[in-house]
Amino acid sequence: MRAMVLSQAAPAEQSPLKLRELPEPTPGDGEIRVHVHCCGLCHTDLHTVEGDLPLHKIPVVPGHQIVGLVDAVGKGSRAFKEGDRAGIPWLNWTDGECRYCRASQENLCDNARFTGYDVDGGYAEATVVNEAFAYPIPRAFSDEAAAPLLCAGIIGYRSYRLSGARAGARLGLYGFGASAHIVIQFARHLGCEVYVFTRAAAHRELALRLGAAWVGQAEDRPPELLDAAIIFAPAGSLVPLALGHLRKGATLALAGITMSQIPALDYSLLYEERIVRSVANSIRQDARQFLELAAEVPVRSEIQVFSLEQANQALQHLKHSRIEGAGVLQISE
Repeated sequence: MRAMVLSQAAPAEQSPLKLRELPEPTPGDGEIRVHVHCCGLCHTDLHTVEGDLPLHKIPVVPGHQIVGLVDAVGKGSRAFKEGDRAGIPWLNWTDGECRYCRASQENLCDNARFTGYDVDGGYAEATVVNEAFAYPIPRAFSDEAAAPLLCAGIIGYRSYRLSGARAGARLGLYGFGASAHIVIQFARHLGCEVYVFTRAAAHRELALRLGAAWVGQAEDRPPELLDAAIIFAPAGSLVPLALGHLRKGATLALAGITMSQIPALDYSLLYEERIVRSVANSIRQDARQFLELAAEVPVRSEIQVFSLEQANQALQHLKHSRIEGAGVLQISE
């Protein structure tokens, strides 16, 4: 099978992914094999390829927003059958036994494995996964439109929940890429007013088309204090700016898997019970709840499609904010 393989981390501009022929994987007990139709692009892929994250597996096939058809099932698999459409996200496996799994915090599992990082992912024509960590895709979505839902959407949904936003809230979104352009849709559906902070003019225009109540840059002061905010951009410098826009007792959620250094904070920005919290991965319940909500809205992904062979070019576009909405690799028909 064809796959884009990372053998050594390097800047995206150096095109570190190489097209290789790999053996097709065989599903083990309780696993399914998915013939990959498409795979969404994520900043975590970029952080993996460029070495911002310590690499657990080399060589590795990145990609963790996978949509395709089940073409083989392992012994004991019951949830899927051949021909079913399935989605595979970032959380690939947990042990079910550590203190975090027992406390319904499997996203923090000590021994968790992640798709496209600890195991080969979706920048390939096939991949395998334990069926308990795969999800049926609602019929409302095409394969290409569904792919960004599997990380940008799920992590956006968890970030929204942890921010404490609810109907009637003024919600701030910092950065307006794949996650934020999904969050604004379901947040408005749930009754929020959304304020978007982004430096790219094209992203501000998209935010307005999707119903933002206000758009500006991070340094701009919104017309009202915010009840909750989420930072999607991996820029620590945004933290004090965002805190300065929050009302008393509000929460700032940090959605990225990595972030540049956060500057020293004046205590007055945290005082009056403002909360800063990180968002780490997601639990399976997040995925199930979000996919149901996304179909109800329904969420419409703005996508730019690339071929598998264009994966390096696509990551370069992602790095330099040249994708409006979400990028998707089309692997096969």
